Amino acid sequence: MDSKLKRITIVSAVLCIFLIMGTVFALNIVKQSRITEAQERRAEAEAANAQGAQEQVEKTAPAASADAKVDQTDLTDPSLYAYREDLTFFDQDPTRFEKMQLRIGKKLSLFATSVQRDIRIHVLNDEGELLKGHSLFVKIDDQEYKDLDADGIIYVGDLKAGDYEVKLEEVEGYKVPQNAVRVHVKDNVEYTKIEDISLLIKTEDEIDAAAEDSAKNGAEEDRDKTELTDKRLGEGNTHFGIDVSKWNKEINWDQVAASGVEFAIIRCGYRGSVTGALVEDPYFRKNLEGAKAAGIKVGLYFFTQATDPVEAVEEASMALALVDSSFLEYPIFIDTEGAGGKGRADVMNPAVRTQVCKAFCETIESAGYKAGVYASRNWYNNNLDVKQLDDYVIWLAEYRESPKYEGKYEMWQYTSNGSIEGIDGRVDFDISYTKD
Repeated sequence: MDSKLKRITIVSAVLCIFLIMGTVFALNIVKQSRITEAQERRAEAEAANAQGAQEQVEKTAPAASADAKVDQTDLTDPSLYAYREDLTFFDQDPTRFEKMQLRIGKKLSLFATSVQRDIRIHVLNDEGELLKGHSLFVKIDDQEYKDLDADGIIYVGDLKAGDYEVKLEEVEGYKVPQNAVRVHVKDNVEYTKIEDISLLIKTEDEIDAAAEDSAKNGAEEDRDKTELTDKRLGEGNTHFGIDVSKWNKEINWDQVAASGVEFAIIRCGYRGSVTGALVEDPYFRKNLEGAKAAGIKVGLYFFTQATDPVEAVEEASMALALVDSSFLEYPIFIDTEGAGGKGRADVMNPAVRTQVCKAFCETIESAGYKAGVYASRNWYNNNLDVKQLDDYVIWLAEYRESPKYEGKYEMWQYTSNGSIEGIDGRVDFDISYTKD
């Protein structure tokens, strides 16, 4: 291609490019003009509509007086938007929100445990408390059971060993668990702490304490005139101590320690003689904290009215729950004595009562604490098979200068008529022969 033809070709290409750019520019100007016209027409229409609406309002609104004030409503006033916080504002049923809360907010949970051929079911509200005052039904493998006394607990006994599924049926006003709870029913007692035993522990405000707390110490009837009421034993390898409960009321533990008390066995609770309720001694926590703060070594005791080993495991579990991993220098004792002939456990034979003591002690020791048995001389001789209790600390109650009891014992409660600084009224005196 010669040079003249090249020049013609280049000029033609440049002209084409300018032509295309000019066309695009012209099209954009036309488009923008149309958009502007449309916006102007829309604005005119909206202004006309607003003017018409205003004229309609003026025609229908009552005439304003000459001194009428202009509306000065503060649109930032939060009270104008209170409806946003009121979920029932647009709801013609004022109880609908409450019902919705009942359906959604109140959830129930289900716990099931087994000690031996049984299932104990606890129904808890969303605060972790037993749901009381409701008709509750559960199904255990399609068999229905009811909470007869509406206390939130359903007990089912005489079951075969094996695995069961427990499901809570619908409860009005609550959301129940959709899934069943599986529980393994044991054929034999396992001497281990029941983890949810705290659900069964009551305070004295919930029971008739006068009827339920009715222990009768057999040693009271066996005392003689040689009882050492004013002597504090404990020399050499022995140690002087006391045992206390709510009956001793307020105690000044610093004065008690200054008077020479080396150890204290504190009642943590009892099982009711009538209903069998598990009850915490109202002074237990105060006594435990006070004795420890004063430098006094501590052990515990629990007054039993268990009628079988299963209930003994419950009692031991309660004692373990109350001590809550606190360090104890002395054992946790089961206090086995009568309740004036009217207690639920008074009629037990020695074989069953011995099983109860063993079950309590085994459960305590499985948790890492030392266990023991407290009873009077007559009780050991007539109501227990003491040979089966040799593995535990024996605490003897016999009120005389020298015990007549011929069996082995590591602690001796030698009077219930002692007197000591820091405690008003009489108090039990003890001597320990255990190694410090």
